Amino acid sequence: MPELLAYLQDPELVARFQRRCGLFLVEAAHQGRGRTHAPAGTSDTPCGHRPRYEVRNWLLHVLFLLSAGMGHEIFYITCLPCIHWSLDPFLCRRLVNMWTVVMYVGQLMKDVLKLPRPPSPPVVKLEKRVDAEYGLPSTHAMAATAISFTLLLSASSRIQFQFEVGLLIAVTLSSLVCLSRLYTGMHSVLDVISGALISALLVFLTYPYWETFDRFQLTSRMSPIVGLSLPLFLGYAYPDIDHYSTTRGDTITILGAGAGCWVGYWANEQLGETFEPQGPLPAPLPALTAAVLARSAARCLVGASALLAIRQVVKTLSLRVLYSWYNVPKSDAGARRRREIEVPSKFTTYTAVGLVNSILVNRVFVLLGLL
Repeated sequence: MPELLAYLQDPELVARFQRRCGLFLVEAAHQGRGRTHAPAGTSDTPCGHRPRYEVRNWLLHVLFLLSAGMGHEIFYITCLPCIHWSLDPFLCRRLVNMWTVVMYVGQLMKDVLKLPRPPSPPVVKLEKRVDAEYGLPSTHAMAATAISFTLLLSASSRIQFQFEVGLLIAVTLSSLVCLSRLYTGMHSVLDVISGALISALLVFLTYPYWETFDRFQLTSRMSPIVGLSLPLFLGYAYPDIDHYSTTRGDTITILGAGAGCWVGYWANEQLGETFEPQGPLPAPLPALTAAVLARSAARCLVGASALLAIRQVVKTLSLRVLYSWYNVPKSDAGARRRREIEVPSKFTTYTAVGLVNSILVNRVFVLLGLL
């Protein structure tokens, strides 16, 4: 077993996969001459920084970069809410709940286990933002597995579709995201396999309790208290590590969004306006006419704009208040990494995003005639 684990964590295994997909390291030449001209198909970076790379298969390159994007904030703040706005709020609620649990477990495991990411060389690293984070498990693999199979399991009671086709789509999407983490050089094979298996285990263990949790979340008087206090407690309890990374901040982002959606869905239930499909379930999928697609695109555009706007406003205001409270100069951009500023700022910002997504956006659609 130790030999197998060591093999799966070998960075050369990742580098071989990258080369098979047409991604090659190019040794930086002419050290000390500053910026060099890279050959066609390569990145052009200053010498002495990261090694350059050559792309020989642009189709796979674009495919894997797009797949990797399914694990970033821009995907979560646009595509997941679109399921609420254009398909079924029930499905979005299930996805957000499971996504929050899976991502918190994955982020926590990273900073507890502290296993490094593959080094470069031999691998090519295409992402810089999360390079300071630890590697195991891959939270991209966890999120993709959880989202794909939670949607598959939940949608079967809400929408009419062929289960085998849905299963094929779920496997394909989650596999693409998992492979993208190898292609981008951000995880070992062990990281990716562990992430997918842990996520699958969490879905399996929690699935029997989804209905029970739904009832508590939507109907209990304690629901909004638990929905806000538990994620906030978990955010403050998140462990420190010996260097700064984006892990804690990303975790607070996820907890805040989950808390906001939790309270928002409870509020909708109390107001008697859940915006869920009417009539017998499972309902047939709407015909994809030009009018339906245009209306759906308009909803996504308006909704995403609202979320991005509230994110920017609340982020700016919360940072100003916290900088003033802790007497921090506005010029000190690094202060936002401090726990006492990062946790409340991000939690407040993304709780607001979750509330707007679940409560306000659909009501804006009604005013605009988009529902």
